[in-house]
Amino acid sequence: MLDINLLRRDLPGVLARLQTRKNPQPFLDEARYGTLEAERKRIQTRTEDLQAQRNALSKQIGQRKAKGEDTAALMAEVAGIADELKAGAEQLELLQAELQQLLMALPNLPHESVPVGADESGNVEVRRWGTPRAFDFTPRDHVDVGAPLGVDFDTGARLAGARFTFLRGTAARLHRALAQFMLDVQTQQHGYTECYTPYIVNREILEGTGQLPKFKEDMFWVLRGGDEEQREQYLISTSEISLTNTVREQILDAAALPIKLTAHSPCFRSEAGSAGRDTRGMIRQHQFDKVEMVQITHPEQSAEALEQMVGHAEAILQQLELPYRVVALCTGDMGFGASKTYDLEVWIPAQATYREISSCSNCDAFQARRMQTRFRNAQGKPELVHTLNGSGLAVGRALVAVLENHQQADGSVHVPAALRPYLGGQEFLR
Repeated sequence: MLDINLLRRDLPGVLARLQTRKNPQPFLDEARYGTLEAERKRIQTRTEDLQAQRNALSKQIGQRKAKGEDTAALMAEVAGIADELKAGAEQLELLQAELQQLLMALPNLPHESVPVGADESGNVEVRRWGTPRAFDFTPRDHVDVGAPLGVDFDTGARLAGARFTFLRGTAARLHRALAQFMLDVQTQQHGYTECYTPYIVNREILEGTGQLPKFKEDMFWVLRGGDEEQREQYLISTSEISLTNTVREQILDAAALPIKLTAHSPCFRSEAGSAGRDTRGMIRQHQFDKVEMVQITHPEQSAEALEQMVGHAEAILQQLELPYRVVALCTGDMGFGASKTYDLEVWIPAQATYREISSCSNCDAFQARRMQTRFRNAQGKPELVHTLNGSGLAVGRALVAVLENHQQADGSVHVPAALRPYLGGQEFLR
């Protein structure tokens, strides 16, 4: 959530920066915002006047009582002021709630270093690693390579419908091996603390990281019964949601920063609006696994932390011997809560292109303001932390990339050396 003081200081400037984001639109009902702000100022000014009057009257009452004079009229006036103050406070609370809802719908401001662009065509390639393999046979896609190894789309569809996959045997073991390998790298080499999180969370948790209220249609949600009243709960679309919210409504010790967390979890996404896109294979699924990285940092350290997180994701791809590129997203292609984002795109031979496998974002104080997560600065005053998140990596897409990039002419798959300890030392999957 944006700082409302930014809007009060420079509303035109804030709106101009937001217009560089995806699908330019009137992000804010300026007329309604102006009305609410004017009424807020009026009530607060009136409140200050009434408080001053009450203080003056209270002083007079004390003086009259000391002289033994009648104070009934003054006390009645004070009582009337108290009633007006109470009514003003109630009205102000309603105004603040509506202002809060307007702010909750506003995306984060792009960092000044983010390239301006309307869509993914405005993204800027930063670097590449590895050279796409030159096959001496026609490479097959992961659907064909994976079928003999246990990648089963038909069973997944029978069980749950389109965009679900069932893995068995060698494919299931490879999937597990990839996740375990990623967790070991992030914890043992990069210093993250491994976590196991709930896969279903409360509504306010998604409000904290910015998925709600704007993106409810992208979530799977349920009404939980059995309690005194039903509760609206959601399946997580990423463990960023639960990991980041572990520090909600806390004032952290500055010495504990940065906090670095990782978790392997399933992710559930309705993929609203993606009809007809990536219908073949495992690229776009309703359920997929991901190893997530989250950092909670001092504001002065978040820019450096973002670069480090990109490197932590790159390390996985390099050890899996997968060619990739790093792309800086433009203003029109960034997510709702991000101020700056890098995507890692792995080479997919069957498509002869790079596809996203990790997205690493700095959200600055955007999520922290929603969660009210702070630390005490050098002056001892509470200050908002910065939050960052990134995939390290998407397990299903890593499986796709391993199958396609390391496939052999005889249908087997070469196992990268770093992954072999997790597969019983096998050099090939057959």
